[in-house]
Parts: sequence; structure tokens; C-alpha cells
Amino acid sequence: MRRFAAWVQAFALGLGAPGLFIVAFLDSSFLSLPEINDLLLIWMVTQHKARMPVYAMASILGSIAGCVVLYYIGLKGGDALVRRRFHADRVDRALAVVQRNGVLAVLIPSLLPPPAPFKIFVLLAGVAGIPISRFALAIGIGRGIRYFGEGLLAVRYGDQAIEYLERNMRTVSLAVVGLVVVGVAGYFLWAKARGAKSR
Repeated sequence: MRRFAAWVQAFALGLGAPGLFIVAFLDSSFLSLPEINDLLLIWMVTQHKARMPVYAMASILGSIAGCVVLYYIGLKGGDALVRRRFHADRVDRALAVVQRNGVLAVLIPSLLPPPAPFKIFVLLAGVAGIPISRFALAIGIGRGIRYFGEGLLAVRYGDQAIEYLERNMRTVSLAVVGLVVVGVAGYFLWAKARGAKSR
């Protein structure tokens, strides 16, 4: 698998932005290529800083496309597939989280690095029948924060961004998730207070 990952990495580097799209698609759908897309994105941006938005968007769109494939597998009978691949108790707990929290149950895992579970939530979003437009938007927001954040780090710090993320990927991701949760909670409190005033 390590040799295949190295081949995918070399292939993506040769293609540039389309290569990032392909890697993100494969990683978000059928394969598991942990952190390869993140490191490729940062490395490409350090070589061509002006192309950062293009590289980040290619990664985002590839990830959305791959997640939509898994979503439709879940929608078309993925419950049995999920229960074959994962322990039943874990599936039941994850499905309850998806049904209770909707798109947040997809958005937050989309920000986290491996080995945090992600694909099970994507499949279960399909099983739970979350509307595809809201699902795709949640993936786009989560991956957008992640990939544009990494791109900005690469523009600012160059090659040192790769070293920093390799050492601190989990800490950075958890900090971002914390900010997103605070932001979402703040929005809901604001919307609730506004609704109460309008009555």
C-alpha cells in the first residue's frame, strides 16, 4: 500500500491541480490515502504560491465528488454495507449522532485528520437521508476550511508548513473544530434569541 501511495503521489504531482482532484476523490470515496492530499497541497503551493486558490479548490471539489459517491451508496442500501464493515454498536451510535446533529455530524469529521473516522459518517448521511444539497455544502465548508487553511499556511511559511503540520496536524485540526463548534453554537443562540424577539 505504501508503494501504491507513493505512485499516486508522484502521479498527482505530475498533473498539478487535476492530480489533487483525483487524489481527493479517491481518498474520500474508495481508497484511504491518509494525509497525502494535505501534504501534496502544501508542497504544490510552496512551489507556486499564486495557484493556492486553484489547488485548494481542486482538493475541495475532489473531496465533495468522492463523498457524494459514498453518500449515494449509503442512500441506496448502504446500511447493510456499513454493518458488514463496522461493529453494529458503533454503527448504531454513529447513526444516532447523524440523525441528531444532521450536517454537523459530517462537517466536523471532515475537518479532522486521520485516524479520526470520517467515511462512516458520510455513508450514514446517505442512510439517514440528509438532503444532498446540505450534505455537499457541509463537506464543502469543512474541506474548504481545512484546505484553504493549509494553503494559507504554505503561502506564509513555505516548506516549514509541511514540517509543522506533520508534527501538529491533530492539534491544529482540533483547534479548528473547536472554533467551528463555538461559531455554530453562537449562530444557533443568536437565531434563537432573534426568533424570541420577533414573537
